[in-house]
Amino acid sequence: MATKRFMTLPRHILEGEKLHPGATGELSAILNQLGLAAKVISLEVNKAGLVDILGFTGETNYSGDQVKKLDIFAHEMLVKAMDHGGHFCVMASEEEEDIIHLPPHHKIGKYVLLFDPLDGSSNIDANVSIGTIFSIYRRVSEGNGPGTLEDCLQPGYKQVAAGYVVYGSSTVLVYTAGHGVFGFTLDPSFGEFLLSHDNIKIPKRGRIYSINEGNYNSWDRGLKNYIKYLQANKFEGKPYQARYIGSMVADIHRTLLYGGIFMYPGDARNPKGKLRLMYECNPMAFIVESAGGRATDGKKRILEIQPTALHQRTPIFIGSEEDVLLVEKFMREAELSNIEK
Repeated sequence: MATKRFMTLPRHILEGEKLHPGATGELSAILNQLGLAAKVISLEVNKAGLVDILGFTGETNYSGDQVKKLDIFAHEMLVKAMDHGGHFCVMASEEEEDIIHLPPHHKIGKYVLLFDPLDGSSNIDANVSIGTIFSIYRRVSEGNGPGTLEDCLQPGYKQVAAGYVVYGSSTVLVYTAGHGVFGFTLDPSFGEFLLSHDNIKIPKRGRIYSINEGNYNSWDRGLKNYIKYLQANKFEGKPYQARYIGSMVADIHRTLLYGGIFMYPGDARNPKGKLRLMYECNPMAFIVESAGGRATDGKKRILEIQPTALHQRTPIFIGSEEDVLLVEKFMREAELSNIEK
């Protein structure tokens, strides 16, 4: 292995491939191509204040959210970067209501790509960290023709790789293929991702909790009790800290490195929460679990949820194992108390 300082993303992927004698190189090619797309998006994000790309397009997407110009750029860049390599049979994006079929003249592959092209885009104009999230599966539909909706609606434990890119003070790509989690920082001097976070392990417990407390009055009693517990207690002699960026990819990145918990629960207004299972929760759960953490909807493991819709939403509690277990305990006790009444 090359030294950590000079381990590039392509080299790291190649080294990982050597550990699997039966590897065909396809997954490595996919990850390298995603890295290239991330570089292009990063360049556009970094100069967004200098060109006419910030702001809304004047359109809304399928869910009623206003679409920002940079969202569309990131979406189109990922589609163009990934649709011609012959590795995929179908793709799906948070920005598209339906599945994305490959151009008819391109080779059809055995993998499936799902992605959120620009997570946290409501923060674009405020220059707050945003990111890209991706998830890769093997096709399950029969034959060698175009993929189907069935290929996209797979439970998260069937992912073969997942990752995210944070566009912040530096651009960081984090990925896992199920055997360790690794982070790479883009060196702008020569345009390459270098290994900066080797074999990431999330702490078993942390003192940072991340949630939009503005929704407090809409939460279930168990979650309210948990937040009150954190506010009244200490961990390792220090008070708990609330940190909420509002970009899932940025909040999860901090949680992965420092420990703690990120929560986006269901509430009285949105019982199923607001985050998408396929584009956000599954890939993040796969990454966090691969780093030794835990991810649930409050009752069930995120990766075991069988999706029924392409844009299905779910509550999520994700982060350090002991922190997630504790919030589940509070919610379970409150539910039992309600039943007894």
